[in-house]
Amino acid sequence: MRYLVSIIGVVLLVPLLMMKKAFEINVRHQDIELEKYQGEKPVTIFFISDIHRRKITNRLLRKVNGEIHAVIIGGDLAERGVPLSRIEQNIKALAKIGPIYYVWGNNDREVGAHHIRKYIQNVGGIVLENEAICLTNMEQPVWLIGLEDVSSGRADIEKSFENVPYNDPVIFVSHTPFVFDKVRDRFHSDVLLAGHTHGGQIRLGKWGYYQKGALITSQNEVTLISNGFGTTLVPLRLGAPAECHILSIKHGSSTNVQ
Repeated sequence: MRYLVSIIGVVLLVPLLMMKKAFEINVRHQDIELEKYQGEKPVTIFFISDIHRRKITNRLLRKVNGEIHAVIIGGDLAERGVPLSRIEQNIKALAKIGPIYYVWGNNDREVGAHHIRKYIQNVGGIVLENEAICLTNMEQPVWLIGLEDVSSGRADIEKSFENVPYNDPVIFVSHTPFVFDKVRDRFHSDVLLAGHTHGGQIRLGKWGYYQKGALITSQNEVTLISNGFGTTLVPLRLGAPAECHILSIKHGSSTNVQ
């Protein structure tokens, strides 16, 4: 009987721990050194993806300290069933951190594209749809490229890179990382950002439906695939912690990530 009680206790405890993990607030501070960036003061980017049903709380805002030059929402801000009031409040909360730049995720249009577009515009944010914008509120121009959601059939990589100078630092953002190889085949980005995979969301050791999120340096290029902030289907995580990111882009003789 004692063993049975222990087994039942474990069975009940594990889902509770997984739910706790799903609602953690982990802000990753990551430094990136780019030879192209010549400014003395770092460019600071706040990147968050896959919010889904979660709320952006004051607790998160308090963890994001210092000047943020751009808040990049990497898609799946919402999904079917999320109250519009929550979506609007989440966008307003993120706008307190810095200027909003948003790319579509595969679930966002389930709540009505016009709603999200309106809420982003109401805070002075920009929806990036196969286009690049030059961030000029810093010592050196930095180009931010946003790709449309691939599942919508509207993604156009070539259009996204039109008129982007090679010599300036380039940050490419897509909701899904599965387009990164196509980008590399024809274009160059110094930093590539994506979410979508949730890091597998529920992992058993090294095993998961997708690879665990990571920031990787390769051939003078930095790739960040985030585990994402929220969850889908079930509010549970295991082995792939919820996360968002503060990226500090600095001048360096070679690409370096900490």
